[in-house]
Amino acid sequence: MTRPVPRAVERAQRKLGSDFRTWRRLVRLTAEQVADRADVSRDAVLRLEKGDGVTLETALRVARALGRLESLADALDPYESDVGRLRALDELPQRVRSTRSGTAHP
Repeated sequence: MTRPVPRAVERAQRKLGSDFRTWRRLVRLTAEQVADRADVSRDAVLRLEKGDGVTLETALRVARALGRLESLADALDPYESDVGRLRALDELPQRVRSTRSGTAHP
């Protein structure tokens, strides 16, 4: 049974898809050219651009083909966030366990 996709995730998928499409157009590539460079199908590129679900690998391959892989990876760097910088010197827990109340603690 497939779980419904949360609305926030759907919005993010559509925005990322639009951003991928915009980058493709900025670098003056066709969907076919991007697909060839990313070693994915043209349909996969078009699904990504529409905001339909694709694998993370496909999204990263397309980002690489568009020259945006590093900036995409950097966008998720936890130490570039306020919280990450505040806790940069803290020792990270090896794993985070859930308590009985459902909240996480180190």
